[in-house]
Formats: sequence, C-alpha cells, structure tokens
Amino acid sequence: MIVCAGRNETFKFAEPIGVGLIETTINLTRHCLFNKPEFLLFIGSAGSYGEHKIFDIIESKRAANIELSFLSKDSYTPLDNVLESENKMTRNDTIVNSSNYISTNFNLSKQYNEYGVGIENMEFFSVLQVAREFEIPVAGIFIVTNYTNENAHDDFIKNHQEAMSKLTKYLVEKQIIR
Repeated sequence: MIVCAGRNETFKFAEPIGVGLIETTINLTRHCLFNKPEFLLFIGSAGSYGEHKIFDIIESKRAANIELSFLSKDSYTPLDNVLESENKMTRNDTIVNSSNYISTNFNLSKQYNEYGVGIENMEFFSVLQVAREFEIPVAGIFIVTNYTNENAHDDFIKNHQEAMSKLTKYLVEKQIIR
C-alpha cells in the first residue's frame, strides 16, 4: 500500500493519511484496523538539514522524533525516539526526522546530521510507529523540496510541483508504479 500525507501533497496512486504526526497516526491506525496492508510505502517531500540537495531522492526505513530543543540540550525524552523497519528493500540509511513543526533555524537544525539524521518529513515517524504496532514492513521515499532555513516554506512552495513530478517519475522508473 502506498500512502502520502494529503492536502496539497496527494498522488492518484497513493492513499492520503493526513498531515503531521497526529492525523497520520489516527488515520493510518484506522486503515490498518479495517484493511491491514502487507507492506506500507510512504512517499512525500522533505526538508534537508544540509547534506542532501534540492530534488535529491532519499529512500529510508529509519525515522526519528527528535525536537530542536534536544539539540540545544533543553529537553529529553524517556520514549524510544528512533525507529527502524525490518524490511530489506530500502538501501539508504538516512534517518528521517518528524515533528509537527518545520525547522527554520539552519544553524541549529544542521546539527541533526551529527546524529545521522539527514532530512525532515512531518509524518514518517508516526507511519513507522503504526507499522511497528501492526507488524507491517514499511519504507519511505522522499524528495527534498527545501533546506531547513528561514526560506523553508517559500522554497517548499516554489519547488513542490516539480518535486512531485520528479518523485512520480522515480517511482515509475523503479517500477513501483506504472
């Protein structure tokens, strides 16, 4: 099953499941309860913490929920904040960070790279969390639309349409969709 966020990030071949951690968790859980898929593939856009360029495509099976306050040592969590799928299909080990907030402080957010976290996508951590609960193999394929800086939103808007086209083309080339 191919899933995507929704709202302005939809695809004809993917089921929209919501934007952010909460909507995604609720809607994907509902779907898994009534029609559990054998495999989940999340597709969508991402912001780069600096190591990946605009329109780079990243495959991942690892997600984190690490807030910016953790980087400045202003918070901690007792929760498991990095998850990994057991699937063998994904070749990239880039960790995708998820939060309900978009990072705009590049000087701070580039520190994620030190932890192996390369991009951010608002939904992927919750997708992995739900998949883990239902014992479903999962992967994500992302295209970078922006850097995590003060221009993040404007660059996302500017690059979004072309990025979705390039991501669709990639999925066709990889024979994931037709």
